Amino acid sequence: MDIEKGTRYSKIIGNFGEGFLLNWLSRSGFEACLVDHTGLDVIAYHKTSKRRLGFTVKSRTRTSARDKSGVNVFSFRKGKDDRQKLLDACEAFGCQEPWIAVYVETLNSADLYLTSLENYDKKYKSSRSRAIHDWKMGEKYTTMYGEDPDVKHVQMTFGTSRWNWTSSSR
Repeated sequence: MDIEKGTRYSKIIGNFGEGFLLNWLSRSGFEACLVDHTGLDVIAYHKTSKRRLGFTVKSRTRTSARDKSGVNVFSFRKGKDDRQKLLDACEAFGCQEPWIAVYVETLNSADLYLTSLENYDKKYKSSRSRAIHDWKMGEKYTTMYGEDPDVKHVQMTFGTSRWNWTSSSR
């Protein structure tokens, strides 16, 4: 069995990734809200630490053939500058720290990674000038993320029972 995507799947997985992030922030003591703004998807405020974070959220589903493919985080193609859009939005909303959240799901599991833009730039951004900056998902990088105290990680495993819609049973 593999993932068969519906026509609105990209929108649905994007909403799910944002909702999953909101859930984990909220259950970690943040006041968090979804925003509809260019470059910014979630704003989170931690009352105790007085930190206001601005997140860009990237959500993808990977089939078994592409489960180690990176996730595009920032595009600089055709005059775009997604990174600057995040920085501008964080400034407009008073977010002291821009963050990246990457939600990636496969057939049997999902991972949510969070890190500050500063940490991404320091440790994971390619040193070469590129049109796309990505979040790598190969084994080398997922091991590095697991060892990095500045990368937050939530993993979820999917279990299903009789979730087959092609059979004749009703």
